[in-house]
Amino acid sequence: MILPQKHIKLSESLFGLGGFILGLLDTPKDVDRLWEDFIESVESNSFPTQHSFDNFILALDYLYIIGLLDTDKGGRLIRCD
Repeated sequence: MILPQKHIKLSESLFGLGGFILGLLDTPKDVDRLWEDFIESVESNSFPTQHSFDNFILALDYLYIIGLLDTDKGGRLIRCD
């Protein structure tokens, strides 16, 4: 489920979800605001697959572990390039 495979599309994987989340982090955001932005993207068909909040958090964990996501002093999520 983390990586796309023969029967798992990129948009259904945590890897693909993480990439999409990075695209939403143009400015520092808290988790609630980022989740709302993701839901709006799903509803407007910018992202083709619905994910649960649990998967969303797992994708955030994945991004943090590989060093692409961090927090600022206010606790908001920031993108590390």
